[in-house]
This record gives sequence, C-alpha cells and structure tokens, in this order.
Amino acid sequence: MKLSSALSLKIKQMAFSTSFLLWFFVTFSIAFPHSVVDAFVGTYGVNYGRLADNIPAPESVVTLLKAAKIRNVRIYDSDHSVLQAFKGSGIEIIIGLNNGLVKDVGASEDRAIAWVKENVEAFVPGTRIRGVAVGNEILGSGDQGLMEALLPAVKNVYSALERLNLAKEIEVSSPHSAAVFADSYPPSDGVFKDTVLPYMRPLLQFFSQIHSPFYMNIYPFLAYISDPVTIDIKYALFKKNKGVYDSKSKLHYDNMFDAQIDAAYAALDKAGFGKTEVIVSETGWASRGDANEVGASVKNAKTYNSNLRKKLLKKKGTPARPKTPVKAYVFALFNENLKPGPTSERNFGLFKADGSTAYDIGFTGLVPSSASSSFISIKGNGLQGLLGSSLSLMIYASCSVAVLLLMM
Repeated sequence: MKLSSALSLKIKQMAFSTSFLLWFFVTFSIAFPHSVVDAFVGTYGVNYGRLADNIPAPESVVTLLKAAKIRNVRIYDSDHSVLQAFKGSGIEIIIGLNNGLVKDVGASEDRAIAWVKENVEAFVPGTRIRGVAVGNEILGSGDQGLMEALLPAVKNVYSALERLNLAKEIEVSSPHSAAVFADSYPPSDGVFKDTVLPYMRPLLQFFSQIHSPFYMNIYPFLAYISDPVTIDIKYALFKKNKGVYDSKSKLHYDNMFDAQIDAAYAALDKAGFGKTEVIVSETGWASRGDANEVGASVKNAKTYNSNLRKKLLKKKGTPARPKTPVKAYVFALFNENLKPGPTSERNFGLFKADGSTAYDIGFTGLVPSSASSSFISIKGNGLQGLLGSSLSLMIYASCSVAVLLLMM
C-alpha cells in the first residue's frame, strides 16, 4: 500500500525528530549520569558512630534507617562490615579516613590509591559511597603535624579517585570545629584564626576547584553550657524568643544554629571563598550530662532535635543565605557507651541501643516495615526508573517509525 507524498514527508519528519530526541537524551544521560549528584540527598542526615558494645548490627541499622526514612549517613571510618551491610540499601554514605591515617596518606600517593581501592572501589556502586571525609576537626586541633598533612592527604585521596574514575561520583571533604574561628559573634564578625588561615586558605582553594562544600560541626549545646547565664536557652533550642540582631548585617536571628552557620559564611567570605556552601556535618543535643553540663536533658534533646528536623524539612536557608537550603547531619544515631569524656559525649543518640527511639520526634524505631522499605526503594530509584522508562519509550517510538519507513 502506497502512502501519499505529504504523509511520507510527515513520517520522515517525525522520524528525524524522534531520532534527534533519542540522540539528545542518550548523550546527556551519558554526560550527566544519575550517579553524578551531590553527596547529600534532601536536607537531613545522621552520623552513625559506633564507639559502643551494645548497639545493633549494621544490617539492623540499615533496617532502622529505612524505617525512619533517613537517607544520608556519615561514618567515621570505612568499616567493611558496615559498607557491606549498606549494599543495595539506597542510603547515601560518607565514609571517613580517620585522623590516624592522614599523615600516611598525605605522604604517599600509593598509600592513598591503596586505601581508595580497598575501601571505596571495592564497594561501589552497590554501596552508595558518596563522599570521603579526610580527617575530622584537624585544623582546630592545634596538632601542627596533622594540620600540615591535611591538604596533601586531601589531594592524594582526590587524585586516587580520579585515577580510578570515581572523582565525579564521590566528594572529598574535611569537617571543621568551631575552634577554627577567632570570632563568631555577631555572625557577620565570623573570621578564621590567624594561626589557622595558612592551612585553611589553600584547603579552601583546592575545595573550590573540585566543588566541595565547607563542612562544619555546629553545636548550640556546647555554646549554651559554656555560658548558660548569658545565652537564652530558648534561642539555642529554636523556641520562641526575642532573638539576636546583627547591627552590621542588619539581620535578625531567632536561633543560634542559623547564627553559627552564617558566622561560617562570614569567615569564608573574608577568606575569599564566599560562594562556598556550608553543610553542617554534626549537630545535636545531649539527653544526659554531668552536673556542670547545664541543659543536658531528655526534654531539651527532644526539643532541639524535633525543631531542627522541622526546620530542615522546610528546606529553607539562613538569614544571610536565604536561597541556600540548610543541610545537616545530626549527631548521633545511637548513644555510644564507650566514648570517652564527659557524660554528655555518651548521650547524643536519637535511638537507644535496642533500636527504639530515645524520645519521640517522629521517627519509627527498629521494627519491620514494608511501607518504609518501599519508600526508600521508590525514592532511591525513582529518577533512574523514570529515565529508564523514558528511554524505552523513545526507543520503541523510533523503531515504530523506522518500520513505517521501511513499509513505504
């Protein structure tokens, strides 16, 4: 059966359009694959510390995280039992190269490659390792040897990821404590210490080149217990209060959390890196403490973490960066009974050792839940599934048009 010339031309035009769309889709799917994403999905994550002898096994932790719908996790090492347990879970994880390894990795590219092969390459893509945190709070530690080794270690880890074709999928970072600041109040006065700048500035320069954010451990709890007379606990707990007015920036703050983030932004700006994003790598409130740790209570921990979670889920920014949604990892998933230091150090957990919630802030404890598993599966694979379906549809359309052309 012969087709009219007009219809034939129309079909050829359709074939070209569909083929072009298919080419465009495949090209950009390769150029910008689903795996090339930020290390953080959404705005809420947790730190999974394991200095304890009574917490659930990693496999049970995965179940707990899925039930609680928590999709971002940081660990402080690269424990293989944890990485294996997270395989296929869809949970995004940042692993740590701990402080004890920083000097070795900083001194040897071969050591860095060996570490990345053993602790990253061996587990991806099944385990969604999205970042490597090189050290923790090093530039605020005062340890000269570690401070000098940090940048070489960061560069060697990134170079190793590049050589293994993993640098586009895995972020390299290094979290800092408030000890890197010379001043942080009011927020606009935020500035790095002169003793820290010689190490911080080149680190920030490298991170700006590889598009890594500035990770900051932020604890209104620690600020409050250091000066409970001056600081209004309502300001620290996100409760209604008169707030603080920064006369230099002319911005008003109704909570300390935002103020501390903006102090970091101010310090970055003064150092010449004002476009760098700040992500909160740790924040939390202790549910128990020593006699001198005023404010450490179940009630306050519940209030802080509940209000923090509500704030993060709104996906809003700070007064100084209103268009940049705040992202934070809460410290911590469990109370860790083997942590040294004051009592508060062992009582930051959102969950008890048996997997039940430490207090109610809307999470589900360690209970079987097919609904939560489905949520993780859908959310984790939704875009990939959509892309797969769209690609299949385009291929089907192209083949159909090609058959019509052959019949002409």
